[in-house]
Amino acid sequence: MGDVLASKGERDRSHIAMQDEAEVRRWLKHLGVTRSELQRAVDKVGNSVVAVRKQMGLQAEPPQ
Repeated sequence: MGDVLASKGERDRSHIAMQDEAEVRRWLKHLGVTRSELQRAVDKVGNSVVAVRKQMGLQAEPPQ
């Protein structure tokens, strides 16, 4: 009963966490790709957003 939930803090927006279903859905919508396209890109180049965008031929977004 004394457990305190730890704050997750801010999301790391420079990497795609394929094990986080909600995050995957956000990236699918944001990148406009299918789950299998995203998974293939991550499998090939890793989970860096920059690397995935480059692999998919998408332009990098300006920093916010």
